[in-house]
Amino acid sequence: MGALAVRGISADVIFVFEPSPVTVGLPAVLLGKIKKAPVVFWALDLWPETLVAMGAVRSQLVLSSIGRMVRYIYDRCTLVLGQSHSFLESIAKYCTDRQKIRYFPSWAEDIFASADVLPANEVVLNKTLFTIVFAGNIGEAQDMPAVLDAAERLKDHDSIRWVVVGDGRKFEWLQEEVVRRGLKEKVFLLGRFPVERMPSFYAHADVLLVSLKRDPVFSMTIPGKVQSYLMSGLPIIGMLDGEGAKVIKDANAGMVCPAGDGKGLAKQVLKMQALSDDERLSLGSNGRNYVVKEFDRGALINKLESLLNEAVVTFRNKK
Repeated sequence: MGALAVRGISADVIFVFEPSPVTVGLPAVLLGKIKKAPVVFWALDLWPETLVAMGAVRSQLVLSSIGRMVRYIYDRCTLVLGQSHSFLESIAKYCTDRQKIRYFPSWAEDIFASADVLPANEVVLNKTLFTIVFAGNIGEAQDMPAVLDAAERLKDHDSIRWVVVGDGRKFEWLQEEVVRRGLKEKVFLLGRFPVERMPSFYAHADVLLVSLKRDPVFSMTIPGKVQSYLMSGLPIIGMLDGEGAKVIKDANAGMVCPAGDGKGLAKQVLKMQALSDDERLSLGSNGRNYVVKEFDRGALINKLESLLNEAVVTFRNKK
């Protein structure tokens, strides 16, 4: 929404949701100046670090310019929120006033707690198979080569199948690799569906998979799907480092192997499959209890309201 579209509308505070790119902060800063209102920036992605991790930008000159833009945005916000504890130090590199930085994680939507969802028709219902479900973006960050490495290692295990729900920059590559590696009967690529449909795909899962590429910036990240996975009450296998792995371990909600470790992922799948139904159910219950305690939507919305009020008071006191 441009500045002209909100002409005549007063604002107490401007809130910026930034999964990526960071440039969403520029119009917000401008609008804050026009409306004489504080800006609260919620960083769910780190720039310029993510650009380096993805290999999208290699020029130090360009990265320095982006860094200056990030500092320009942060310095003109009243509060900057980071989605994980590890984010806070990275944000501080580009934020002159460290006192304005706060921890604020993502929450899990209640839709993922639904217990009476019918399994998706797009997946063949087969209770004799051990089904690993991956849902979400399929890009560089998710390290699909390592996931396929694990699938390839387990392709002679007739009882195991992989179901991938989502789309992204690596989807076509993934399609080609599944065929090239002879995994068409083991790895099923379903494409993109609305978030409201995700519980119906989870209904087929014995375990949910989350993966992130090995890189310092990704080790600081809690993938948004982790909260959703925890809320589902299903066990999780994580192939990732840092904050995301810590959440799964702290919740005692599943098993974890290092980022990029396809061999380790294959071993964790076999270990998870070897558990009894009750043992897997216990891990899933642990996850749901943890997410209600740490990432409850209602509690976090209340916290956000408190942060927005803090920003308004701080902004007024600086006038």
